[in-house]
Amino acid sequence: MVSSIIERVRRQGDRALVELTRELDGIEVARLAVPSADIHEALARIPEELRQALLVAHRNIAAYHAHEMSTVPDFVAHGIRVRHLIRPVERVGCYAPGGRARYPSTVLMCAVPARVAGVEQVALCVPPRRDGTVDDATLAAAALAGVDEVYAVGGAQAIAAMAYGTETVRPVDVVVGPGNRYVAEAKRQVAGTVGVASAFAGPSEVVVVAAPETPVAFAAIDLAVQAEHGPDGLAWLVTWSEATATAVEAALREIVERSERREDLEATLASGGYTCLVDGPEHAMDVANVVAPEHLELLFDGAERLLERIWSAGAVFCGPWSPASLGDYVAGPNHVLPTNRTARFSSALRADDFRRHLHSVSAEPAALETLGPAAETLAVTEGLPAHAASIALRRAALEAAQPAGEGHREADGALEPAAER
Repeated sequence: MVSSIIERVRRQGDRALVELTRELDGIEVARLAVPSADIHEALARIPEELRQALLVAHRNIAAYHAHEMSTVPDFVAHGIRVRHLIRPVERVGCYAPGGRARYPSTVLMCAVPARVAGVEQVALCVPPRRDGTVDDATLAAAALAGVDEVYAVGGAQAIAAMAYGTETVRPVDVVVGPGNRYVAEAKRQVAGTVGVASAFAGPSEVVVVAAPETPVAFAAIDLAVQAEHGPDGLAWLVTWSEATATAVEAALREIVERSERREDLEATLASGGYTCLVDGPEHAMDVANVVAPEHLELLFDGAERLLERIWSAGAVFCGPWSPASLGDYVAGPNHVLPTNRTARFSSALRADDFRRHLHSVSAEPAALETLGPAAETLAVTEGLPAHAASIALRRAALEAAQPAGEGHREADGALEPAAER
């Protein structure tokens, strides 16, 4: 049912939203968008008690999440201590492609950060060779990275095996690693059963931004670098020089004609090869943000000054001497990067993708006195009486235990990090 609803909204847009609200909720909606004035005027319309409770909650939520970005270990205020606990997942499944080439570097990129994060068990799936075995370079990387289990299986079936388990392959908690469109789609479909890091790590992509002074050979070879991974990827040349565009295209054609991977290059460039002429470097950054590529290369001096204009890219390589190939192998950051425009909301694979963040809350009686009224008000507003009662019972117990004559303390309820108080 959910898939049919999603498809209906995708095809019919607003019409589907109105019809589904009528069919499923029994409500006729005159307009979908709530007027901005109604939103802001609501603060004046609600009861004062509720408004104050919302303000207390808003302040405390904002203060705590700002504290999450600091180095102070615990968040303490008004009788509440919040501890930030980090726990690695127990078991990770890595996928390394192997159909068109072998990728021992991907084994390292997936398994090493998992080990750094403290993961106890690391499994690897890799497509077998024609004889059913896995090549030595891949196995050597697995040994070096501390992989516990290697399975000779590739494709979407490998992702399914790691997500759900089989007689041989035990299920994992997180699946990582790039692959073709079938592998990427399999990861999309098992997400939720397992964690899937680095969003849609599918066929390779690059946007090469070339200035008039960019060496033509550098730009052409870097377009070929990503295109040689095979079909379904992207290779964009963006420049504000028509002469540069013409020269790079000619140099790229020569590389394709001489390449041992000519078929893969031609397949990628036929479906995903583009040249884009813009008015200047700032406009080139606008194009890059729309494409949101896996790799973004700024092949000119002083490229760092444009970093503040870049919002969506898996990784950025600045200057003519910074090819993406350095990042693919030895620069240090991960080469498992978001593709298919998922860089709009996701990032390169990192150790934190293998860790979970928990928090513990320890409250003293003072917390019930200062923050309890706001919590009760919000619970009553949401129609959850047991939530309100869990606070009220404790406040009543505190009142009963207080010596006669001691009044109830009130406070504004604003939380501050312990280090800043």
